[in-house]
Amino acid sequence: MPSITEGQLTFQFPNDWQASKFDEWSFYRNQFQRVCGGTKAIDVLAIQPRVCIWMIEVKDYRTHRRTKAIDLPNEVAIKVRDSLAALVAAKANANDAGEKAMAIAALKCRRVQIVLHLEQPAKHSKLFPRAIDPADVKQSLKRLIKAIDPHPRVVEGQRLDGVEWSVV
Repeated sequence: MPSITEGQLTFQFPNDWQASKFDEWSFYRNQFQRVCGGTKAIDVLAIQPRVCIWMIEVKDYRTHRRTKAIDLPNEVAIKVRDSLAALVAAKANANDAGEKAMAIAALKCRRVQIVLHLEQPAKHSKLFPRAIDPADVKQSLKRLIKAIDPHPRVVEGQRLDGVEWSVV
């Protein structure tokens, strides 16, 4: 069972899937990151063979508040756009054979599904408020990336919205 750890969360995918920390790919770090003055990448790329590319961005605000000036849906949309461009480039130019093969497999899929995994404090407090409304983020994200994925998901550990993986 492929598993990916991002911060304090471990994502466990079905056995026939491929999964990788996309923002740590050698191709992204060493060849693509500085294209056009700088690019961003999603955290996790998971491939449901020949069916779907799952692009997962992970945000965990349970212990640290969000401090970035950019709006969260805009940040995710930029990462998705740049990651798709990186996949196309990696298919042709990646030096790492595994990354190249994964890019090829990803681009054979029929669908792209965007998932924002958003963890917030379970209980509202002054120090760590539950300040981000997942429904608002989903609406904004849907508007920004509808040509890529008209039905993005905003999920959390206790509410995975029917995805086929688990998070611990």
